[in-house]
Amino acid sequence: MRKIATTLLALLLVASLVIGCAPSNPPVESQTPKESEKAPEVKPTDKPDDPKDPVKPAGVSITVQVEADWMDHYEAAAKRVKDVNPDVTIELKEVACFTHIETLEQTDATNEDVADVFAIPADRLVSLANKELIGAVDAQAMAAKLGGWDDFDGGLGGLFKLNDEYRAFPFNIETLVAFGNVKNAEALGLEVPEDLSQVEPLELNYLPDPAYCLIPVFDTWFGVALMNSADIALLKQDGDTFVSDMTTPWDELDADKKAAIEVLYKYWKQNADNNTTLFDAEAGWGYIDSHFESGNDGIIRIDGPWSIGNMKALTSDGEDLVILPIGIITAAGKPLKHWQGGWGLTINPRIEEDPAKVALAEAMICEIVNPEYAVDLFKAAGKILENVPYDVYAASDLDEVEKSLIKAVLESYADSPGRPLFEQYGYVWDTYKNAILSWNAVKPADAAAAYAEIKASFDAMMANLK
Repeated sequence: MRKIATTLLALLLVASLVIGCAPSNPPVESQTPKESEKAPEVKPTDKPDDPKDPVKPAGVSITVQVEADWMDHYEAAAKRVKDVNPDVTIELKEVACFTHIETLEQTDATNEDVADVFAIPADRLVSLANKELIGAVDAQAMAAKLGGWDDFDGGLGGLFKLNDEYRAFPFNIETLVAFGNVKNAEALGLEVPEDLSQVEPLELNYLPDPAYCLIPVFDTWFGVALMNSADIALLKQDGDTFVSDMTTPWDELDADKKAAIEVLYKYWKQNADNNTTLFDAEAGWGYIDSHFESGNDGIIRIDGPWSIGNMKALTSDGEDLVILPIGIITAAGKPLKHWQGGWGLTINPRIEEDPAKVALAEAMICEIVNPEYAVDLFKAAGKILENVPYDVYAASDLDEVEKSLIKAVLESYADSPGRPLFEQYGYVWDTYKNAILSWNAVKPADAAAAYAEIKASFDAMMANLK
């Protein structure tokens, strides 16, 4: 999108804004992280240039969207940028992320209420890019300054790359993890070792009681964890077309995929035979919470890091809570795995013709996700950086529940495939969900009959995609 001339000038200006991609040299004392929180191994890969040498973008100003709870972290980031570039102006606009995106989509990128820098969830990137509502950033140069990636394109960076342009820079990673209730497990005679790495996997196919493992597999967001364990593609791109493994005849499914469907069917059958409401789109969520609460029979469930508040509330303020990688639960011997998802920081396309503003925007983005302040970012926003190792968080003053959450997210994320971001995946959500919930009425006699309902739904979906 960017003209060659403006691109070259932007690169020169990025060099002048080195503070945005690396800590100041030295950082202001009041903003220096505690020694226990520093991360020497993830400091920038090269030394920042002397800010006196390159030409600075005098008088340039940008606006930055920020959630209320993130304000202190953003203010500190903006100050670090302006300490080296005193002629710039960074205005922070307090507005919720989804409210901001809604304003953008209902108007356009020229709207003054839309910021120059803002956060977006990964699943909205393609749609926003196709509508020309987000610009492009020099993510490779930014990543090189920040450091910490062995394969930038192998994670969120690659997901944010469309047609050789990076339309956002990684903000934080998200995936599903396993939450366990130690009190409930011990009451059922199960011993939970202090060393959580010694916890034995829980096989979904062999549950004495379906309430032991509480997974709303009827909901696609959670169901894909079981599907991904067998590398089942509910929908994927194949050149210029789309294909789905769920249109394959039952007899032609490979052994692993067939086994995963059999586990899913057996899990549904156990719940149906026990008259639970887990496979109820409305009542299922309350059923899961009530059984997982301390004093009941729920042992383990899966959810995202954003649910930590609810998990603590259900487990005596976290006293009974353990957090593990999602792969601690297996289906036919295969570890569950969700997606590599998360959020990105992007720029408004209206500033792309002004290289100085682009450079300042990229500098601000880099400083928001500066690895030296990873712990501060987590405290402010609950954001986990992809390029910061667990050791950095472990050495901080975060509490043990927070540390175990971060560890589980990093490990689960590393073992998960990238989230599909193409817009057509939107058809999958209801197609899968309605197929699984149809079992409640159809009452299939076996896994093959249950799969027939899935296949029929996906056959119809694929016909509509052609």
